[in-house]
Amino acid sequence: KKKWANFILYNKPFVEQFEETPLVVAVLTYMGYGILTIFGYLRDFLRDWGFEKCHVARERDAQKDFVPLYQDFENFYTRNLYMRIRDNWNRPICSVPGAKMDLVERVSKDYNWTFEHTGMVVREVINMGSYNYLGFAENTGSCAEAATASNSVYGVGVASTRYEMGNLDIHEEMEQLVARFLGVESAMAFGMGFATNSMNIPALAGKGCLILSDELNHASLVLGARLSGSTIRVFKHNNMVSLEKMLKDAIVHGQPRTHRPWKKILILVEGIYSMEGSIVRLPEVIALKKRYKAYLYLDEAHSIGALGPHGGGVVDYFGLDPKDVDIMMGTFTKSFGAAGGYIGGKRELIDYLRSHSHSAIYATSMSPPVAQQIITSMKIIMGEDGTTLGADRLRQLSENTTYFRRKLREMGFIIYGNNDSPVVPMMLYMPAKIGAFGREMLKRNIGTVVVGFPATPIIESRARFCVSAAHTRDMLDTVIQRRYGGKKRVKEGKLFPGGL
Repeated sequence: KKKWANFILYNKPFVEQFEETPLVVAVLTYMGYGILTIFGYLRDFLRDWGFEKCHVARERDAQKDFVPLYQDFENFYTRNLYMRIRDNWNRPICSVPGAKMDLVERVSKDYNWTFEHTGMVVREVINMGSYNYLGFAENTGSCAEAATASNSVYGVGVASTRYEMGNLDIHEEMEQLVARFLGVESAMAFGMGFATNSMNIPALAGKGCLILSDELNHASLVLGARLSGSTIRVFKHNNMVSLEKMLKDAIVHGQPRTHRPWKKILILVEGIYSMEGSIVRLPEVIALKKRYKAYLYLDEAHSIGALGPHGGGVVDYFGLDPKDVDIMMGTFTKSFGAAGGYIGGKRELIDYLRSHSHSAIYATSMSPPVAQQIITSMKIIMGEDGTTLGADRLRQLSENTTYFRRKLREMGFIIYGNNDSPVVPMMLYMPAKIGAFGREMLKRNIGTVVVGFPATPIIESRARFCVSAAHTRDMLDTVIQRRYGGKKRVKEGKLFPGGL
């Protein structure tokens, strides 16, 4: 029955892989964290007795009877585990974060508590960490030229909200273009992608409403659901049986204690899940929301521009009708090389949000050069610039994703996610591998993102690669084969004349 349902709902094979952690690896991973924890307590003991210098924030002796500002035990992980590998994150970049980037070299003399810049720059690091899916993070070409031209007309800052003196014609042009690109009646834009979720969900749901949220949803969706005051129930990741059971229970039992019907049931899902590389089972979610008369909120932050034959996201990828998604949300920070987010849907929905969304009423308007970057890149994707550049980038991204995933699997690595997802998590598991992998890749002039607990389950640490259309086959081969090229270090005087 399940196969038959999938045959009807899907127009192409839907393949995702999530290999279970091998038992031996799981045991060794727990042992690794156990050893680190024991040494952490030992170091805390030495700090308490003054044998080791303590760098963490603590209350003064005069405030010991006060309510503590710093939860010492809660910071245990940060003090004793994260600090050991902190050099793998927050690396300063001093160039465009394109297919290659330049990093400011830094060293630490106190075991990653503080860093010092060496005055050198690591050149041409292959960038496998940025969400630059279509390669629009660039400082040359039509997008950069248009953004620069808009700066001479409008300036950089608007210094007002859209409701006051910050509603520019370029903003309205952008929103009309976004609505046309999504295939919806209307759309509105916001200056920050995170706030698009966290500030708009409270305007759509409230007390007496039920939110059904995927267990792996982004923090912005989780925060927005919590701020709404709605009842929140979490279903298993991409598990339609779990979602349907919750929908049935919600309709049968209603609200707790009173058993009154819920005012509204809102399903929150993402297009591509950025830590798993998985794609939402949207045809099944839409079928369930129609059957049980719920509303669907789709976050396409990572999927818009990166999926579908026309770059229209997960809706385009499955060949579905945009009207079947009640609230279409996405960001401009990834495939468009810009900043901010959008919400699209029926005109009544957008008109409602314009007057009820905190992000629309109180936030400063989007910077004009950013809006122009969105307009230009979106027109390129749609082919309205008179070239095939957009179609070429979409095709190149798809080819790069397929090639990179296939090569890693052939080498025996455990890869998570959907075959068509440009987010490629490669499993590391053990805590010692997190820091070692990031450092060794940088030695080979490759910049990656490594992720561990608490961002992932404790036994599922991973490296996350983000494939881009800007990557050449030679770059991907360099990453796959980990060819040792050595760091290309140069003095940074020209970039920072005053020094650092």
